[in-house]
Amino acid sequence: MKYVLVTGGVVSGLGKGVTASSIGVVLKACGLRITSIKIDPYLNTDAGTMSPFEHGEVFVLDDGGEVDLDLGNYERFLDIKLTRDNNITTGKIYQSVINKEREGEYLGKTVQVVPHITNAIQDWIERVAMVPVDGQEGPADVCVIELGGTIGDIESMPFIEALGQFSYRVGAGNFCLVHVSLVPVLNVVGEQKTKPTQHSVRGLRGLGLTPNMLACRSTKVSQWTRPTYHVSDPY
Repeated sequence: MKYVLVTGGVVSGLGKGVTASSIGVVLKACGLRITSIKIDPYLNTDAGTMSPFEHGEVFVLDDGGEVDLDLGNYERFLDIKLTRDNNITTGKIYQSVINKEREGEYLGKTVQVVPHITNAIQDWIERVAMVPVDGQEGPADVCVIELGGTIGDIESMPFIEALGQFSYRVGAGNFCLVHVSLVPVLNVVGEQKTKPTQHSVRGLRGLGLTPNMLACRSTKVSQWTRPTYHVSDPY
């Protein structure tokens, strides 16, 4: 199993969900089977009780799970059927760990964020990634994971730690990190500025994760990045 993690930096709302879905489409076009997981760091167990004015439209899965709309993007882009377990929230993770503690599964140990919460996150990802979602038998080839929020948010710190450990757990050859960032254009200067992205990547590396690729969003295409096409190109 290969894992592709999509994170976001600088500001929220950059399109991590569309980026994750698009990566899945490209991999599927290469003949690979894809599954997806969305991580939402909020304490709610799901999106069912959250205001759509605050969080966006709730998407209801076939099993009745009320989840983030990004899972709707995954299903539409990749032609797959996800379950409520494909949406991980802080509330779900803490609830599962507390239930285990009440049942005595930790043998009287002090339950802590590291290792109990971080291990629960990793175990959840590995378990759900093995569940087929495309109607075929057997696990998919690639699991695309989107981490909601913005790097630096205090609520996502346990997930960052868990995913850093997870990258070592599965091996560097099975883990790829795509970081979505903002490249703003200052009206006064009229050119793109990469400093926010530099700080975002530095912060991510300080938390134990190094991006393999950057997906940068901007309101203006630079003359240095504008694509050029030949006459023979069909597009």
